[in-house]
Amino acid sequence: MGAVFRTEGLTKIYRTGELEVRALDGVDLELHPGELAVLLGPSGSGKSTLLNILGGLDQASSGKVWFRDLELTALNDRSLTRYRRDHVGFVFQFYNLVASLTARENVQLVTDVSPDPMPADEALAQVGLAHRLDHFPAEMSGGEQQRVAIARAIAKRPEVLLCDEPTGALDSKTGVHVLEVLREVNDRLGTSTVVITHNAAIRKMAHRVIYFLDGRIDRVEVNETRLAPADITW
Repeated sequence: MGAVFRTEGLTKIYRTGELEVRALDGVDLELHPGELAVLLGPSGSGKSTLLNILGGLDQASSGKVWFRDLELTALNDRSLTRYRRDHVGFVFQFYNLVASLTARENVQLVTDVSPDPMPADEALAQVGLAHRLDHFPAEMSGGEQQRVAIARAIAKRPEVLLCDEPTGALDSKTGVHVLEVLREVNDRLGTSTVVITHNAAIRKMAHRVIYFLDGRIDRVEVNETRLAPADITW
């Protein structure tokens, strides 16, 4: 089976007046079906920019990106919206839940517009929240809110799950619970998962670790033995 994502010479330049920031500088990368990949690097190294382009939230300055056989860099805004709706689940550092909606209703925001969703109750059960269906975000811990966000992302049955600092707003103990959910989703559902982080410890749960520096890939490591999040020393 071919790559789920492939980039060639991917470049992203931000300009403010005469100032030019090269957020991505010729990135060639393949991400594989069913793998959990961690993108690791300091702030400003290009990780989030890459994730946003893979997810169809931003467009490259030059180079090409494919999702399977679909060239994302050739799509217009409407086609990118359809791509995001049908194929991609997002999990961000801040949960982006609607405060006036219950956990079930937050997930239904996605299932109501997806072509082949799983029921909201099932998605919440997948992340261990079957007992919190009718609770509002203010009635849940940060970790529980993030798990609602993950349930919302997987409820559309996405082929890929893109996670931007999913534990960045959580303490280490709660972060472990969230990472366990992401790993279980990857293992059980086979969802290709990309996690970007500053936390080097998270690399130990990945199939592959891709290190970024100054908008380029610095090196790639393959984990022969993956650790469960609970077994990682934080």
